[in-house]
Amino acid sequence: MSMNQTFMISATILLSAVSAAAAETTESVLLDFEAGFEIDSVEARDITLELVGPPTNRRLQLSSGHNIDWPGVTFKPEDGLWDASRFQHFSVDVTNAGDTRFELGVRIDNPGGDQPANNLTVMSVIGPGESRTISAALYTTPWKFSAPIVLEGMHAAPGQSPIDPKNITQVSLFLRQPDSDHRFTIDNVRFETPMAELDPEKFLPFIDEFGQFIHDDWPGKTHSQEELIARRQAEQKQLSDHPGPASFDRFGGWKNGPQRQASKFFRVEKVDGKWWFVDPDGKLFWSHGIAAVSTRFGGTGTQERESYFRDLPAKDDAFGKFYGKSDWALGFYERRTPYTTYNFLAANLYRKYGEDWRNEFAELAHKRLRNWGMNTLAAWSDPSICLQGRTPYTAFFRVESSPELVGADKMWTRFVDVFDPGFRPAIGHGIATCKDSLGDPWCIGFYVDNELYWGNDIELALWTLRSPNEQAAKQEFVRDLQAKYKTVEALNTVWETKHETWEQLLATTQLPDPQRAGSDLRAFTRKFSETYFRTIKEELAAAAPEQLYLGCRFIWDNESAIRAACKFCDVVSFNRYLYSIENLGLPGGEDKPVLIGEFHFGATDRGMFHPSKVPSRDQQHRAECYTNFVHSALGNPLLVGTHWFQYTSEPTSGRGDGENYQVGFVDLCDTPYEETISAAREVGGEMYEYRARQKDTTHGPSK
Repeated sequence: MSMNQTFMISATILLSAVSAAAAETTESVLLDFEAGFEIDSVEARDITLELVGPPTNRRLQLSSGHNIDWPGVTFKPEDGLWDASRFQHFSVDVTNAGDTRFELGVRIDNPGGDQPANNLTVMSVIGPGESRTISAALYTTPWKFSAPIVLEGMHAAPGQSPIDPKNITQVSLFLRQPDSDHRFTIDNVRFETPMAELDPEKFLPFIDEFGQFIHDDWPGKTHSQEELIARRQAEQKQLSDHPGPASFDRFGGWKNGPQRQASKFFRVEKVDGKWWFVDPDGKLFWSHGIAAVSTRFGGTGTQERESYFRDLPAKDDAFGKFYGKSDWALGFYERRTPYTTYNFLAANLYRKYGEDWRNEFAELAHKRLRNWGMNTLAAWSDPSICLQGRTPYTAFFRVESSPELVGADKMWTRFVDVFDPGFRPAIGHGIATCKDSLGDPWCIGFYVDNELYWGNDIELALWTLRSPNEQAAKQEFVRDLQAKYKTVEALNTVWETKHETWEQLLATTQLPDPQRAGSDLRAFTRKFSETYFRTIKEELAAAAPEQLYLGCRFIWDNESAIRAACKFCDVVSFNRYLYSIENLGLPGGEDKPVLIGEFHFGATDRGMFHPSKVPSRDQQHRAECYTNFVHSALGNPLLVGTHWFQYTSEPTSGRGDGENYQVGFVDLCDTPYEETISAAREVGGEMYEYRARQKDTTHGPSK
């Protein structure tokens, strides 16, 4: 019996109990705007509404202003709740009646919808004159379990929902921070895709020996080692026939573009109103890259989840060498460290390429990136691949060994104390981890740290005051206050505090009124930010003269920190999980090149359960999102590149923190996602001409 036949029998058994209600209807229309619809029932914010079209085919036209950040409308059920538990998707048909694109959001609320856990939001970019259906997945799969089952260690598991589909209180449509007026129509607001029911007792195991979902099939799914080898051979021919864009020089710069002065390393220049990298051969370079080109990211926790997996190998088996131990975890494994993992990616590469799979992976990575129209190995990529002098890359290190700012709020990182004597040596330790990139002309530059949580424009100062008296930053802040106020009584007058001595201020962790102390808090937050970036810049300049400092990859914005980055970094980097960065800018008065360190899109139509931070409907829509995003960056004169996160999709059953996003250019079996790759290849082949055609525009503050 073939693997496909086995799948069909399994699926037939598992999904035999289709609910009668789902069988009766394929959709439930909530609003069609025909006779009886009342415009006054809609809550509108900076939007005017009008019914348009013939009586038998009316649509709701929305004319949006741009006086607020999120103009939109909200629809509420007459009976107080909508029950969508029989359907997988909420959908609405949208037509852009204007000549400019906009970003449209759909938000579906449960009671308490202002809390992130109680709403589901999906964003889409709608092009000029475009008509499309916008959908939000209410369930991760087109079926749900007929009885409860606990599935741990995944951000999204099969048969589950990000919200409660039985208790939907409202649906909102909104534009994301428009900078001009827009006009569009909507119609057929509905729930669709009937749900089936699945018996949980027949569900486990649900991950096969390749790390894939057992109970579904899709284009590109791997059913045997023979399939892997056949795909390897087919791809080798394709890569040989199409080695990469003719427009690329040896670094991937614009071969036939303007000639600038050659130099030893990459640098940045503003040319005709647009920022660019310039490669060592003096060619304009726009960084079109991909992160995490590595075999490290295929591991998933198996400990205490053994029943999830079919045919896990024995430890002494030929495939047992792909077991490991991990200390990195959030969620399910956070209190179970160290825990056992299995690296399905590495095991599949071994199946596909044999004993020399590591070298084959590296060789293929360089060829693939050039074939895909890409020219950069971005953050988290293996140094052994980056250092081969074949593809430009970004180096990365953290400042980890300095004492922390004890009072700082923590996300997945906590701030170090930049005033501590250990901060500067800690930078040196970080640089040492990248020693082979010092003086390497293929190194574009250095990212330092990742997605630091800066708080707002006073919180670094508040966190400092919340720290103990031995904290170096706190001592620095008190010295600054002493220099300004001279006496503690003068400080008390402004802050309305009752400190008897400066020593008492140093000892207390009680925070002042932010309104009374605001100017001092903002001043120290600026000083803290500037000290962070300046010190790193000084150490990098000493260790890697003339090489670029690419910043800290902002994901939380803080104007003081961004201005400090503009002052000391060669390039300001952001991780931006959005559909468009056309309007991405810097605080007023700042003009620096900007690099996107991470972005991605994902879907759930290829055997995975989480569509990522930025969902798409399917693989074709994912490809469209890719094109739109990179084009929006190419049209922005500040942008010098975009880096996709990541090379391989995350494990179906979750990595150490539970993330299981479909975000790869290849899947866990090393099979390319052709739709997204085709989009990247097309964008990369014409990106230099595309950017050169774009008119220079003025961009406002960062959004």
